[in-house]
Amino acid sequence: MSEKEELDQLVSHYKALKNEIHKVIVGQDEVVDQVLISIFSRGHCLLVGVPGLAKTLLVNTIAQTLGLSFNRIQFTPDLMPSDIIGSEILDESRNFKFIKGPIFNNIILADEINRTPPKTQSALLEAMQERSVTAAGKTYKLDAPFFVLATQNPIEQEGTYPLPEAQLDRFIFNIWVDYPTFVEEMAIVRATTIDNTVQLNQVLTAEQIVRYQELIRRIPVADNVLEYAVKLVAKTRINSDYVTPITKDYITWGAGPRASQYLIIGAKCHAALNGKYSPDIEDVKAVAKPILRHRLVRNYRAEAEGYSMERIIEELM
Repeated sequence: MSEKEELDQLVSHYKALKNEIHKVIVGQDEVVDQVLISIFSRGHCLLVGVPGLAKTLLVNTIAQTLGLSFNRIQFTPDLMPSDIIGSEILDESRNFKFIKGPIFNNIILADEINRTPPKTQSALLEAMQERSVTAAGKTYKLDAPFFVLATQNPIEQEGTYPLPEAQLDRFIFNIWVDYPTFVEEMAIVRATTIDNTVQLNQVLTAEQIVRYQELIRRIPVADNVLEYAVKLVAKTRINSDYVTPITKDYITWGAGPRASQYLIIGAKCHAALNGKYSPDIEDVKAVAKPILRHRLVRNYRAEAEGYSMERIIEELM
């Protein structure tokens, strides 16, 4: 099968995936799109939204339609690293045996990730970056595909531990989950207050997902698109040659090279899922906000003048 035929097949699988997901999830089109782009881009994403917006249900639904193993880890202040990666125990023959933790699944939902101390948060770092975990001096590879979806509550800041920049930078997307519209909420209430079981069909296998992830990385990118993405990230840095007045006025800290990499891989995936064989500048713009919003640090002046991160990114584009 040629790459063009494979890309066409990816589009049809993507449409089938969305149809299955929307049997359970009402609305939230942009959120579903961005989570699927994260998966096919081989990235992880951070979902930010108030409780009760079906974040856990969304992840569970996606795991079922993709035919992947799924585990939810509830992050709490007393959670230990061994609760995530596993620990060694003495078996009956007095030998140490490694018992795998919940991280050994394809999709991990790290629920309320900012409620656990930095030591436990960092247990995820190696898994997210290296696709492996180290315990008692031994390294264990994680099965592909491996995808961490973390949720964070924007309210109730008491008792939370802000995610360090190194951890935030490992998430390809920061996805804002908003309240449903009035019509969507009517449909949600109607569907969830009756005894109704929805049968979900598996659309893809783990092997197909890995193949599509590799296919997306082989998509060619024109030099002008590459230049636009790198220049957009360079504009966010105070000491860059491309610095803009808005950066000087409102940004304390800019994005690193990983942002440029994610803009290109995200644009490739966005183009592929929309039936294009190569990304253009519009595809870069389509993924810029969720990629940049958690990598830039606003200063006090931006907050005082009501300059939101969305507005800053729009003006940079």
